[in-house]
Amino acid sequence: MTQKENFKHLVKSIESKEVELNLWGSLTIEKTLEIIKFLQLILIGLKENILKNGFQNQLEEINFFKIVKPHILSKLIFYNKVYRIETCCPSDYTSQNKYYLKKIEELNTEYKKYYSQNEFYKYYKANRIDKDIEYFTLGKITPLIGLNSFVFEIDVLFSTYYDYKASRIIAHNMLQNYLQEKVNSSNTKNTRLLQFSETLVWSESHNALIELIYALYVSGSINHGKLEIRKIAVLFQQLFGITLSDIHHAFHRMKTRARSKTSYLDRLKEELEQYMDKEY
Repeated sequence: MTQKENFKHLVKSIESKEVELNLWGSLTIEKTLEIIKFLQLILIGLKENILKNGFQNQLEEINFFKIVKPHILSKLIFYNKVYRIETCCPSDYTSQNKYYLKKIEELNTEYKKYYSQNEFYKYYKANRIDKDIEYFTLGKITPLIGLNSFVFEIDVLFSTYYDYKASRIIAHNMLQNYLQEKVNSSNTKNTRLLQFSETLVWSESHNALIELIYALYVSGSINHGKLEIRKIAVLFQQLFGITLSDIHHAFHRMKTRARSKTSYLDRLKEELEQYMDKEY
């Protein structure tokens, strides 16, 4: 297999993995972590291949550091940023919207500071090729041109430094689109939930709702058991427009009830069975 064929194979394997994980349908923290590990292994294997076999010619080298590696590394940077963003994301939709908007502001600030007036950024975005040898072939790094000190930490056998900068540019655009979609989705959810919740009233006690929440959580009835109980609680609070006090303490108090520990769930079962009997 030639290097060109190998590169195409790697790109296809990444696309297949993204499809397998349905990353564009539902980008969960677990899926993000899995694709990060997958991409890390891809890059490790790619580095070993390059160090062993090298490039057939300068054109292949430029293509690798300008197109192939940034395509892969940008995804790793993007998914890593998404992982860090989502692990700190609040549970309720209103706070989520503010959170994502703040992240977009941070990206815009980063763009103004690092990209908007950067010569390489202009070169890369303009699809120029006149300096490709300088930017995308090995051994051209020199401290005399005032590069960021990060350059001294890179692997000079597997990076031209500018392949990393190209990857950052691609990842920045991907993250911008991701966050904007999150804001749009959050706005839609907030509007629908507000319209729907105005017609819904929880007419039982708060403890009854907490019983139901815990039952749904421990039974794994929502998201195959992968949704945290606090998020389930937030969902019901938003749905019915109520505030539940500390559900964990309320749950522990239920365990010391004199009669049934699950009085509300018992009543649900009893009334459902009575209703079923009436149907026959």
